[in-house]
Amino acid sequence: MNALTPGGKIDAAKTLKPVRIAVLTISDTRDEESDTSGRLLAERVTGAGHELAAKAIVRDDVEEIRGQVLAWVKDGVEAIVTTGGTGITGRDVTPEAIRPLFDKEIDGFSVVFHLVSYQSVGLSTLQSRALAGIVTGCFVFCLPGSNGAVKDGWDKVIAAQLDSRHGPCNMVELMPRLMEA
Repeated sequence: MNALTPGGKIDAAKTLKPVRIAVLTISDTRDEESDTSGRLLAERVTGAGHELAAKAIVRDDVEEIRGQVLAWVKDGVEAIVTTGGTGITGRDVTPEAIRPLFDKEIDGFSVVFHLVSYQSVGLSTLQSRALAGIVTGCFVFCLPGSNGAVKDGWDKVIAAQLDSRHGPCNMVELMPRLMEA
């Protein structure tokens, strides 16, 4: 196993605990027909045995992004995965919208995402501001908007951590304790 090969494994003897996951595409140009990254992410969520709690597209607008995330958190969604708006152009505002909502930021997510992304796109990974954290007991993962970034982020990072059978540990087992005082 090299430094970029994920450790841990799935214990097939355990039963998967499906997570209620919402998918949010952030884009000024995509609609349901052209939203390939959101569709890909939704397919991967359900393909992994989770419940697709909701799917939406919002513009690159701080208030629209926050409003949708907070509505889903209020509705009891357990995890939200966003795609888009994490770049460095003027319209990319996902980190500015989401980061202030975090009760806790998951700093390691960005590090691991960039390690994985580097294997796919090399130094172009520097153009992403992918991030993750917890908003009122809900995990929020923010990925870039490309299909490749969705594949890297879901397949190589998020999927295992949202799989209750993954060991030695996973984020699902922490869900009951996220709101502890």
